[in-house]
Amino acid sequence: MEPRAAPPLLALLLTLSALDVARAETYVLDDRDGLGRVFDGIGGLSGGGATTRLLVNYDEPYRSQILDYLFKPNFGASLHILKVEIGGDAQTTDGTEPSHMHYEDDENYFRGYEWWLMKEAKKRNPNITLIGLPWAFPGWVGRGKNWPYDFPDITASYVVNWILGAKEHHDLDIQYVGIWNERNFDSKYIKLLRYTLDKQGLERVRIVASDNQWEPIALYVLQDPELSAAVDVLGAHYPGTNTVLDALKTQKQLWSSEDYSTFNDEVGGGCWARILNQNYVNGLMSATISWNLIASYYEDLPFGRDGLMTAEEPWSNNYVVESPIWISAHTTQFTQPGWTYLQTVGHLVRGGSYVALTDGKGNLTVVIETMTHDHSVCVRPPLLPFDVAAQNVTFRLKGSFASIKELRVWRSQFNFNKSKTATFFEKLSPIKLLDGTFSLELREDEVYTFTTLTTGVKGSYPDPPPSARFPNVYKDDFNVKTPPFSEAPHFADQTGVFEYFVNRTDPGPHVFTLRQILTQLPITWATDADQTISVVGDHHWQNATVSCDVFMEKAKTGGVFVAARVDKGGESVRSARGVFFWVFADGTYKVTNDLAGRTVLAEGLSGTRAYGWHTLSLTVRGQYASGALNGYPLWKNAVVLAPARGWAAIGTNSYELAQFDNFAVDAE
Repeated sequence: MEPRAAPPLLALLLTLSALDVARAETYVLDDRDGLGRVFDGIGGLSGGGATTRLLVNYDEPYRSQILDYLFKPNFGASLHILKVEIGGDAQTTDGTEPSHMHYEDDENYFRGYEWWLMKEAKKRNPNITLIGLPWAFPGWVGRGKNWPYDFPDITASYVVNWILGAKEHHDLDIQYVGIWNERNFDSKYIKLLRYTLDKQGLERVRIVASDNQWEPIALYVLQDPELSAAVDVLGAHYPGTNTVLDALKTQKQLWSSEDYSTFNDEVGGGCWARILNQNYVNGLMSATISWNLIASYYEDLPFGRDGLMTAEEPWSNNYVVESPIWISAHTTQFTQPGWTYLQTVGHLVRGGSYVALTDGKGNLTVVIETMTHDHSVCVRPPLLPFDVAAQNVTFRLKGSFASIKELRVWRSQFNFNKSKTATFFEKLSPIKLLDGTFSLELREDEVYTFTTLTTGVKGSYPDPPPSARFPNVYKDDFNVKTPPFSEAPHFADQTGVFEYFVNRTDPGPHVFTLRQILTQLPITWATDADQTISVVGDHHWQNATVSCDVFMEKAKTGGVFVAARVDKGGESVRSARGVFFWVFADGTYKVTNDLAGRTVLAEGLSGTRAYGWHTLSLTVRGQYASGALNGYPLWKNAVVLAPARGWAAIGTNSYELAQFDNFAVDAE
């Protein structure tokens, strides 16, 4: 139901005394001298390491509610853009996303959840812009080298196959594609990608380059006409609301193609408010995309809760609609891609900024922010104070807007200093304009939208279930015959890719298993571990028994493990510690205090071999750990001094095929 309008603004709007009006700074909104740049939209980024991993495991109706807050027009964030990672089988910040081509002769356009997410976004907003960008690539693309440009034709075909697969298998039209996230670009490759797209009839797909900094891509585009013809958009990451002269000289559309990356509390919302306005005011950027879309990954992984909202508990179905959702709505619910910025945008005299956009049909939207902290680069607090003060302002509408008689008003008020009650996306009474003019008092840490549109709604659902920790007793037999997604619920692959597998050669109890599928190190983005590992559970677990049936498929040098108290993931996974119980295909076992296997707590003979099922059981209590093989004690009382807590995990000794079944954990 649409929220009831708040009482009139009284002293805040149009009732300032004559003296107050005289003191007010006046800002003109005018289109008589032309307009500014075309607005391309506000969006979110699912990727950069499995940041939407847990969302797919939510039950209905909660999963659909979350998606509505993100994508449903005139409801919540109402995002215009969804950018997704083209999975490359590698660790890319908070986990791995599976590739559509693990190997050169392998194609599967149903792996992972990004296809599903794009379809759900499109279902809610048929006009949403879809973008794909690779962070990493399967190893075969580089022919064994950690570099995708030595064979640019292979890399281009790999990316174009993803775009074709999106259309053929999911009826998704990818509108933009990037090069390689935050890594060096290659001009020859960009030109070849353009050629390959055109050859496949994908002339409509535009190229964004280079998803890093403004330079050197801007200079290269200026100096190379063929490259300039291939690149449609210059995209920079975390530009601090500023651009560079060379980028402006290219006359390309300029995007902040990844921004924000901040904890999504009130401070994060304030950061987002300032970015959305000042990316255009300072840098003429016509699109801003948040990393990340939604904090739907284990919070103890890197950059926990950096999304526009939080949905990290599918086991409880709890989620939290955070302030950045409503700050997004101040722009997204009252504009659309294709609208145009007015040239008359800028900074307020006593701090803050304002932008104005029009649809060219008489509609006008004005967004004002007065954030008191310096969020120009808002990758994580703490943030420095910024010089903003309360101020009286007057806006005078001229040109085609001079005849506007009334504007609808929406307001958000932050509570950084705890001096007032925070409110977000509150609908106020409309204001009447006198001779095209309206005035108001702006206080610190506010966001206002003034608009001719009547479509805004602060959507809501009943409160979701209460937050709860991951269950201490958890089991998964992986007996899912037709999985909608390739990964097992709640497992978060940190290196390697663990997929559901049908073991057609085993007529016994292990027909349906989870299989680590990669046999070659990918072209990495972060520093992947030499081992593969998937974590699950509660990072606060201290004492636990972890058990799993394991099946090695690599003779002689193969190895698998179960683990407890795994303390690190994401880009730090290579240095992860914990208690790791390994068995090997050469008939030995080892217990280590780290994933790399450098600190050995126990070792000996196990009798294990490849191509046979074995049951591993690891128990950690206090400072001691013990292990059993096939129900019989194999070692006991290994001393564990650190870490004190962490996830459970499974994995392999190298990039090798291995299967897992009947996983169970009993923890506290």
